[in-house]
Amino acid sequence: MKALAIAVLALGAAFAVSAYAQDQPADNMQILMEKLKADKKLLVAENMDLTEKEAKAFWPIYESYQKDLEKINQRLGKLINDYAANYQSMSDDAADKLSTEFIGIEVDRTKLMQAYQPKLKKALPAKKVARYLQLENKIRAVINFQLAANIPLVK
Repeated sequence: MKALAIAVLALGAAFAVSAYAQDQPADNMQILMEKLKADKKLLVAENMDLTEKEAKAFWPIYESYQKDLEKINQRLGKLINDYAANYQSMSDDAADKLSTEFIGIEVDRTKLMQAYQPKLKKALPAKKVARYLQLENKIRAVINFQLAANIPLVK
């Protein structure tokens, strides 16, 4: 479990750093994002204890989920960039738009999990579905912590 904690912290820290690394060349950011995806997949693989049959059913669902989750994460990245661009001179209108988009992102993330739970239940026993959702939640919690620690409150 210690390895899980270290890996999750590394993923979260790297995600938070990548959200702010606007001065990095695009190819460096692409390399970083690909490494993060590979590290996350390894983390999931090490903690799921899948049989061969379960793995065959699970990994395509995982890949599809990650692809859909990436769209939501891109929205979050854009939101963070919009916040950074407006931070010094935040108007009430801009703050309203940003908070509305933030809530929309969170709603869509929940809807995504709800949409994938039945697919996961067809592929895995209930305990392993719960374990996978826990892993996703732990990773998200670390990322949210890193973002919260680095994004200042609205002035």
